[in-house]
Amino acid sequence: MGLTSDKVLALAVLAAVGLFVGTVWLWPRLARRRWRAVAGRVGLLLSTQLALFMAVGLAANQAFGFYASWADLFGQEKDQGVVVDHTAASGPLRVVDTRRVPGAGGLRPQVGGQIQKVDIVGRTTHIATPAFVYLPPEYFQPEYRTRTFPAAVVLTGYPGTAQALVNKLDYPQTAARLAGEGRMQPMILVMMRPTVAPPRDTECVDVPRGPQTETFFAKDLPEAVGGHYRVGGGARSWGIIGDSTGGYCALKLAMHHPGVYAAGVGLSPYYKAPIDATTGDLFQGDKELRNRANLWWYLKHKPAPDTSLLVSSSKVGESNYKDTLKFIDRVKATKRTRISSIILESGGHNFNTWRREIPATLEWVSGRLSGR
Repeated sequence: MGLTSDKVLALAVLAAVGLFVGTVWLWPRLARRRWRAVAGRVGLLLSTQLALFMAVGLAANQAFGFYASWADLFGQEKDQGVVVDHTAASGPLRVVDTRRVPGAGGLRPQVGGQIQKVDIVGRTTHIATPAFVYLPPEYFQPEYRTRTFPAAVVLTGYPGTAQALVNKLDYPQTAARLAGEGRMQPMILVMMRPTVAPPRDTECVDVPRGPQTETFFAKDLPEAVGGHYRVGGGARSWGIIGDSTGGYCALKLAMHHPGVYAAGVGLSPYYKAPIDATTGDLFQGDKELRNRANLWWYLKHKPAPDTSLLVSSSKVGESNYKDTLKFIDRVKATKRTRISSIILESGGHNFNTWRREIPATLEWVSGRLSGR
């Protein structure tokens, strides 16, 4: 049974409840001062606490999509990462599965749209990673067969799973609903992790002698998606959205590559790449690379990019609130880069907060992109 299985969670909850009941029932029998009784009490308490911890951890993982499997949890994931040998015949993008949009009005893609699970291989970086692609109903309708569509890359935080963008944050469902209400244009969504070389958190940086993550998102990904789907040409057809780590990546990619992304959205982002145990040494002593990854430095020392940015935070519950206000002021001072914001009265760094921001985010991105 997988880490995200409901059966695993149910077993963990039952084990915790059983151990708690067992502790209450056996405690009077273990009240003596003999070493066996003491050891029994200690063992029961430790077992109960461990079971409760596991049940809470599994429930949190179910809710927030931190890890997709046991191998992912223990850093033993083997089915993704950086590869160096792929045949040209397979192409840079391959569809491996299709599914209906949850809650869609019809089973046919012409009515409810479609979600495709794909494998993407970077032509220049040789990075291989999976993604989910949402195609709106219009994509399959005969009257739109010659039309191209705008596309938005949607990134999770770290650690995170692309599946969570579908079944926790509801991006395809929200996009379908908003388009049906006439509040946004039909768009293609490319949903994935920013972690393209797991378990390492590369922070969308071209790591010296390591994964060229920024190049993958700025060059390989748009080329692969544009070569397979009917996406409009040029930056006006591409936006990028992310939460937390994905939000930092989205802002950085839009700022560094305005010729690729006309709009970038950071939901609860930070503004400088961290260095910690999950990232390793991202810059290998390269001062210029470290500076470019710092959005504060970039705004001060580089020409203002011709792109549109959206940032979000909350007055209570988000640690980035003051930094976000400062970032807004810094961008406004450039007089070229356009900045918008979503500031909630309260909301933590979690899925519930981002679900409140996603409808307005998709409308904002849609208004800045064109499929032609």
